[in-house]
Amino acid sequence: MHNGHRHVFLRTFVFLLIGPSLAFAQGVPGTLSTEPCQIPETDVEARCGTYTVYENRALGSGRTIDINIMVIPALGASPRPDPIVPLSGGPGQGATAAARGWSQSSFRRERDIVLVDQRGTGSSNPLYCEVAVEGDLQSYLDPAFTAEKYERCRERLEPLADLTQYTTPIFADDLHEILLALGYEQVNLTGGSYGTRAALVYMRRHPETVRTAILNGVAPIAFRNPLYHAYESQQALELTFERCAADPDCDTAFPNLEQEFAELIERLAREPAQVTMPHPETGEEVTLSVSRYAFAEALRTSMYYLQVAPSIPLLIHRAYEGDYAFFVDLGLRSNMAIVDALAFGMLLSVTCPEDLSRIDPAEIPALTDGTFLGDDRVRNQLAACSVWPARELPAGYGEPVSVEVPTLLLSGTIDPVTSPRWGAEAASHLPNSLHLVVPAAHGVGGPCISTIRHAFLEKGSVEGLDTSCVSEINLPPFDLTGGQR
Repeated sequence: MHNGHRHVFLRTFVFLLIGPSLAFAQGVPGTLSTEPCQIPETDVEARCGTYTVYENRALGSGRTIDINIMVIPALGASPRPDPIVPLSGGPGQGATAAARGWSQSSFRRERDIVLVDQRGTGSSNPLYCEVAVEGDLQSYLDPAFTAEKYERCRERLEPLADLTQYTTPIFADDLHEILLALGYEQVNLTGGSYGTRAALVYMRRHPETVRTAILNGVAPIAFRNPLYHAYESQQALELTFERCAADPDCDTAFPNLEQEFAELIERLAREPAQVTMPHPETGEEVTLSVSRYAFAEALRTSMYYLQVAPSIPLLIHRAYEGDYAFFVDLGLRSNMAIVDALAFGMLLSVTCPEDLSRIDPAEIPALTDGTFLGDDRVRNQLAACSVWPARELPAGYGEPVSVEVPTLLLSGTIDPVTSPRWGAEAASHLPNSLHLVVPAAHGVGGPCISTIRHAFLEKGSVEGLDTSCVSEINLPPFDLTGGQR
């Protein structure tokens, strides 16, 4: 599809494909239906709609899924023919949830943004599980993964979905079909966290359609979620201890930080802490039980965010002194954001076959012993997978992705889940790649990185990219008083 025809095409492609009488039919595989829509909280007009696929693509019959799509048009009069296709994290997050942010993005100057809710997420037959109860604060501190929770969820979802049909390779084929139906012959993939896995799988299955890929917080095939969570978060925490000890102000404020943390974890392992606080919605006093695992998991997820990272020493010190209010506030907000964002049934339908089936329980102790998270998370998720149906993986799924696609990989130095070693692992198999390690947490951004990304998209190659501005990026200073909250 040539540049000058893009917007005409977006107005008329339904009729070109299926004729006016079927333009908004539902449930017919291959049906593409769109109409103008306004992105919430903006004045930006996009095109929203669905593309219908068989739930069981291999069978080619039976139940169908309407995949939710949104095309945010480029701002320029002559947009490039290759759009940007963002792939969301989790797994379990719908891409269209980020529409407001993408509508304001500088990357719209020359290219359409194509958002596709992966099957099982967003508005594409979402596989939601009740892992916490709205309004019940304690439920957000309790383990998200138990066999009982997912047995109940499976029983609720099985009449609505074949839970074996929501894996990443199947989504890659959905996406390929949708992009071709939209008239795009080549695209630029961008993904964060699990979105990098989705991008890699797509690149392997449909390399000829990918002009470039940007992978941010890289989770390659070798990363078996959540086997490495304990080790990765421990390494990130130890980096925080080292940085604090090397910072005169932080070291003066918290001279015994590492020892305090060890004693805090030991204390919580003996007996959960009882924390009384006002409920954020009702204002009524509620008492919460904070176990060692609840503290460890909420600390781990809080460290994902660069704006929280400077507060980690203060959080630990206050909790050590018996004041858990700061931690509970941050931890609850982090956990609630994750629960609200993810379809946990889809998360299991992806991770049970693609990750946990490749974990040998004998590997777990070496990667969890001596860590603050311990083996609870990986064993809890294994237990949840024991009651969840899983499909066989395609042959060779566990092999590294090695394709010629020009790929920019970005890793944060203090990322507690996808540390730079995973970006290096993925890059080692991608001959046309560049891996940048940036002072950041989980997900790398800012003006410097935006400039590099724009230059990469313009060139379509990693050769000769000017990345010198990365050397000028620094982690934010430690927050020693709670003033940055």
